[in-house]
Amino acid sequence: MSMAHCDGLAVILILWRMIVLSATKWTRPNESQHSAGGDVCSTLIQLCGRQLAAALDSDSLTDFLANELPQVATELAAQWLAVVRRVPGPAWDTVAEHGRHSLGRSMYQMWDESLEREAAGIGEAGDGWTLFAFPLDRRHGVGDLFVGATRNAGKDLLSNGILSARSLGLSLKLAAQQADSRRQVDRLKSTLDIASRLSSAEETAPLLDLIAHEATRLLGCDRSSIFLWDQERNEVEARPALGVKNGSLRLPANEGIVGETLRTGSAIVVADAYDDPRFNKEVDQRSGYRTHNLVCVPLRDADGTIVGAFEAINRDGGHAFSEDDVDCLQQLGTQAAVALRNLRERSLLNRSRDQLAEKVTSQVEIVGTSSAIAALRDTIDRLASTDLPVLVLGESGTGKEVVANSIHFGGARSNSPFVAVNCAAIAESLLESELFGHEQGAFTDARDSRQGKFELADGGTLFLDEIGDMSLGGQAKLLRVLEQKTITRVGGSDTIPVNVRIVAATNSNLTEAVREKRFREDLYYRLSVVTLDLPSLRDRPEDILPLAEHFLSRFATKARRAGLQLSSDARRRLQAHAWPGNIRELRNLMERVAFLAPKDRIDADDLAFILSPDHDGGPRLSLELGLDGATREFQKDFIRRSINQVNNNMTDAARLLGLHRSNLYRKMKQLQMSEVVGESAD
Repeated sequence: MSMAHCDGLAVILILWRMIVLSATKWTRPNESQHSAGGDVCSTLIQLCGRQLAAALDSDSLTDFLANELPQVATELAAQWLAVVRRVPGPAWDTVAEHGRHSLGRSMYQMWDESLEREAAGIGEAGDGWTLFAFPLDRRHGVGDLFVGATRNAGKDLLSNGILSARSLGLSLKLAAQQADSRRQVDRLKSTLDIASRLSSAEETAPLLDLIAHEATRLLGCDRSSIFLWDQERNEVEARPALGVKNGSLRLPANEGIVGETLRTGSAIVVADAYDDPRFNKEVDQRSGYRTHNLVCVPLRDADGTIVGAFEAINRDGGHAFSEDDVDCLQQLGTQAAVALRNLRERSLLNRSRDQLAEKVTSQVEIVGTSSAIAALRDTIDRLASTDLPVLVLGESGTGKEVVANSIHFGGARSNSPFVAVNCAAIAESLLESELFGHEQGAFTDARDSRQGKFELADGGTLFLDEIGDMSLGGQAKLLRVLEQKTITRVGGSDTIPVNVRIVAATNSNLTEAVREKRFREDLYYRLSVVTLDLPSLRDRPEDILPLAEHFLSRFATKARRAGLQLSSDARRRLQAHAWPGNIRELRNLMERVAFLAPKDRIDADDLAFILSPDHDGGPRLSLELGLDGATREFQKDFIRRSINQVNNNMTDAARLLGLHRSNLYRKMKQLQMSEVVGESAD
C-alpha cells in the first residue's frame, strides 16, 4: 500500500469523526426528564424497581452488571452496551459490557466529549450505527459513562437512555454500597480470624508470611510486604520480599515510600509509582517486578511506637487503593505489630527460662567417680522418664534436693515448675494452707485467696523435704491427695485436679518411725515406690577431691579469681577429714576458701573445718567397749578411712598416716584387721 493511499485513509477517518461529532446531539440529563412522557416514566419506574431489587440481591458489581445489561439492551434495542471508566493514560477501561460491535476505538472521542460536557450524546457513526453515551453518577466509583451502539435507534432513544442511565446509576450506587458492606464484613471476619491465628504463632517468619498473604487477599492486590525497622542499622527488612532470593531484602530506612512512612508516621497512597519521586525503584530492579500503584502504612506497637511499615502493591484491575484499603491495612498492621512484640517477649521469656533451667541444672550436677555415685546416676536417668514417686533417704547434707532436681530436670516435666517444701519448717496449723491453699476469709489472716504448693507445682514436681517430720494429721491429708489427685483449698468446697510428681526426702529412719506409729504405714508405701539411699561422703572418699575441685571452680568464678589450686597438703587434709556435714560441709568450705584464701594456691592452713555439733568426726563407739577396746576400734576405723581415701594404695595410706608401709601392715596385724590377710609386711 502506497504512502499516499495511507494518508488518504487517515484524512477520511478524521473527516468521518468530525461528521459524527458534528452530528451528535448533546443533552443535559436533567433537561430530558422534563420532556419524558408518561409511558417513559412508567417504564423507568419498572426498570428502576427491578434494578434496585437486583442490586440488593447481587453478590458483586460484576454479577449485577452481567445480569442487568442484557435487559437494558432489550429496552433500548441496542446491539452493544457497556459501563466504561476513564483511566490514566488517558484511556478507557470497560467495566462490563454486553453484545458486540465493529466500531473499534472510534467511539473514544465521543466519550471524551460526553465526559467533558457532562452531557448525554447521540450521534451517527455511519454504516447504520448510532452511538450514545450517558453520564453516570461518578460518586459510586464504578464507572463514568453508560455507552452503547445500535442499528435500530428509535425516536425515544435519548430520553429512554438517559432515564436508563439514571436508574442504572442509582442501582450501581446501591450495589456498590452492598459490595462495600459485604467487603467490610468479610474483612472484619478475616481480621478476627487472623487475630486468633496470630495468637498461636510460634515463629516470626511464618507469622509475617501469614499476615502478608491475608493482606493481599483482603485488599485484592498483587503483593504485600512487611518492613521491620532495624533502628540500630538504620535499615528495614522486607518480610516476605517476593521475587527476591531467600524472600528477604534489606534497604536503607530513610529512602523510598517506606522511609517516608517511617519518618512521617502517616499512610501514603501512590496512584502511579514511577511518577512519584519518593518511590525507590531498586526493589523492582532487583526483582524484575513492575510496581504500578501502592499503599503504605506505619506499623505501630501497642504503645504507639513505629516498628516498621506495611505495604500493599498493585491493586487488581488497575484500580486505585481506597481509604477503606488504608484502614484495613492499618488494622492488620496493628495486629502484626502486637503479635511481633508478643513473639519477641515470648522468645525472651523462653530464653530466660532456658537459661534459668540451664543454671539450675548446672547447680544440681551429681559429681563423683565412685561406684555408688555411678549407680545413682544410672538410676536417676531411668527414673527421670517416669512419673513414679521417689523417696530419697540419707544423712543431712548428702544432696537429697540435688537428686530431686536431677530427677525433675532430666525428665519430661523439666519445663514445668519444681516446687520445694520443707515440711519441718511449717507449723502444723499452717501445713494444710501451705500445701493446698486457702480461700479468702478461710481464717483470720486469709485476706485473699491463695494457691498452695500443689497448685503451684501442677504439671511439674513437688519436693517434700524432711517428710519424716510431718504431723500425723498432715500425713493423712497428704495421703488423700496422692490417692485422689485432687485438692480442696482451706475454706473452699470445690475440688481442684492436680498433676504433680512427688519426690520426698528425709534423714530420719522411716522404717523405725512406722514401727513406732510416728509415720503412717500406708503413706510410707505410697511414697517409697522407689527408694534411693544416698551414701555419706565418708563412705565414698574417692569423691572428696573431685567434689572439692568442682565447688572451688564454681565459687572461684563467682569470686572472680581464676586459677585457684589445691596444694598436696591441702588435698591430704581434705581426705583425712571425716566430713560429718557431708557434701554441704565441703561445699561451704570451698565457698569460704574461694573468697577468703590470701593466695591462689590453697594450703592446708587455709582450710578451717567446722565440725557439726552432732558429730565428733567419726562413728560413735559403744561405752561398753572400755577405753582399750574403743581405742582399738577407733584405730581400725581411722586406718580404713585413710586407705579408702587414697584408693587402697597402701604406700600412700602409710604416708597419710605418717608411718612406713611395713609399720602400717604390722599395726594392722596387731589390730587383727582382715584387710592384711595374705599381705606381706615387708
